[in-house]
Parts: sequence; C-alpha cells; structure tokens
Amino acid sequence: MDLGLKDRVYVVTGATRGLGRASAEALLAEGAKVVITGREEKTVAEAVDRLGPGAAGVVADNADPEAAERVIAEARSRFGRFDGILVSVGGPAPGFAADNTDEQWATAFDTVFLGAVRMARTAAETLTEGGVIGFVLSGSVHEPIPGLTISNGLRPGLAGFAKSLANDLGPRGIRVVGVLPGRIDTDRIRSLDALSGDPDASRAASEATIPLRRYGTPEEYGRTAAFLLSPAASYVTGVMVPVDGGARHGF
Repeated sequence: MDLGLKDRVYVVTGATRGLGRASAEALLAEGAKVVITGREEKTVAEAVDRLGPGAAGVVADNADPEAAERVIAEARSRFGRFDGILVSVGGPAPGFAADNTDEQWATAFDTVFLGAVRMARTAAETLTEGGVIGFVLSGSVHEPIPGLTISNGLRPGLAGFAKSLANDLGPRGIRVVGVLPGRIDTDRIRSLDALSGDPDASRAASEATIPLRRYGTPEEYGRTAAFLLSPAASYVTGVMVPVDGGARHGF
C-alpha cells in the first residue's frame, strides 16, 4: 500500500531514540523527509547519520519557547515544505503520588504538556489543508499506570487538548491524532521493568496481561505512526489510537 508519503516533510521531536526514532525511520522508509530534534548535539548528529540523507537534525528542547519556530523553519529551509509534526518527548519521572516532587511535576509540565501544546500550536499556524499534527501519548490516557503518576496526570489532559485542536482545525482540512503506546520494547520500558528489581519477572507478568502475549517492537509502533501521519489516513482525526497488543480494557 502506497501511503502517499514520498517527498512530504515532517518534524519528529525527541527522535534520537525510542518511539520518536522508530517513527522517523518509518516515515523515511516510505519516502518522506524528516527533521528530528533532540536535546544533545552528539545524539542528534549520530541519529541523523544513521537515518540517512532524507533526515536533518536540530538541537532543541520542547520546553524552549523558541524551539517550535526553529524546527519548523528548518524543515522549510532544508526541504522546501512542511506537512506535519509528530510531538514525542521522553517519559516523565516515575513514582507514586506521594513520591514525586514539585520540581518533577513542573519539569514534566514544561516538556510533556506545555512544550507539546506549543509545538502543535505553532505547527497549526503554518500548516495548510492536508497537514497533520500527531502526539505520542500513552495508554495512561485511558487507564492510570501504577508507578507513573505524573504521566497519569498529564497525558489525559494532552489528549483532551488534541481532541479540542482536532475540532478547531478540522474545517481547515488539518488532522490531529494521538498514538498511545502500551508495552513497547524500548529503553524506557526496560528501565521501568528494572525498577521492580527483577526485570525478567516484571516483563513476563506484563506480557501475561497482553492478549498478543508479547511486547510490541518500536518498528511496529513506527509503522502505525507513519500511517496515521500519511495521506492514506486522510479521514482519520480526533482519535487516540492504542498500539498495545490489545492490552487496553474496553473498546
């Protein structure tokens, strides 16, 4: 199936590793051009080198109020157009309600929530009909995840913002989608499993709750994100799509 991504240009934030990186790889494999961001010059350069000539990089932190304009300007300057953005950030600090500090909440709000809102808002000012804004969120949008209280607090609010934005931008022909990873085999998930003291047992227990009985791969997540960002999904907007092997309870 041709996703219609050839020569389209996307920004993918937080794409030096993990789900952002996998999404950038999937977009490139379908012929798109990608501008990735990360907070460290070395990791951005290494990621761009591995991704190949269709990729460019910008050192940027989502919490920086000027980052959105810089990365979108780079997409236009480098590749001549801008068709969409996938806003991905690292997960906030783990912890239970009594554990997380004010500083951890404030840091996560600036990066996970306000930074994402700012990226989307800036993209919306520039995009034209056929453009798309995507958010890498979490299964915590629907069901709280034990030990991830900050994520449980911020991700549902960001999903609500995404839905509101989809309603606002729909008349302009601009789509907004959320992609909700479950247990995808990334460094982030492996580190969370390690917090139990027995990562193998933690993983086995988690896999037992997933109907497909395994963690997903970053590549599987990336292909789903690429489809949702593509013209092939041109009538899909305002939805939160779980990529979790069926782990979510309910429809």
